[in-house]
Amino acid sequence: MEFEHLGARPRISSGAVVAPSAVISGDVTIGDGCQILHGAVITAEGSPIVLGENVIVMENALVRASSVHAARIGSHSLVGPMASVAGATIADQVFLASGTRVFNGARVGEGSEVRVNAVVHLRTVLPARSVVPIGWVAVGDPVEILAPDQHERIWELQHDLDFPGYVFGLDRDTPDLMVQLTERYGAALARHRHDRRLD
Repeated sequence: MEFEHLGARPRISSGAVVAPSAVISGDVTIGDGCQILHGAVITAEGSPIVLGENVIVMENALVRASSVHAARIGSHSLVGPMASVAGATIADQVFLASGTRVFNGARVGEGSEVRVNAVVHLRTVLPARSVVPIGWVAVGDPVEILAPDQHERIWELQHDLDFPGYVFGLDRDTPDLMVQLTERYGAALARHRHDRRLD
């Protein structure tokens, strides 16, 4: 399904294949030879999304751009089932395994592997040919790749990356943080009420 969102329409190469149950919304460019499988969602929420050539986005994966963070996925890369890329830049020939999460402002270098259920945190820079092991967390610039049981170190690094400020423009110490976050974000997402189905 294709949708016009905020006045922008998807641009899909005639050589790409998009499953009928996939959702492509807004300012999205999908290159030649791409395969977008059932249940995948590629949604541009105000900034563009660009997929190079021969990108595979598998079942129930999500690629999202926010109003301030574009998303780009380089050629010959694979986004596995139930993986999520939010406002990040993925270089060529990257493997994002099932259940991986790559957050806003992150950059994943060419030829890297982010294995099953691993995380590349916001504003993290993963150099070319890096490997994030199954379930591990990559965080920071310079990056540290940490086992999930190293929560205190992950939080120490993550805290300074300021997720609520960077992604939502809100101070972490705001007393009613979740009230403000959900109201502000909900208002932005409500712009979908004006979307127009194209196919």
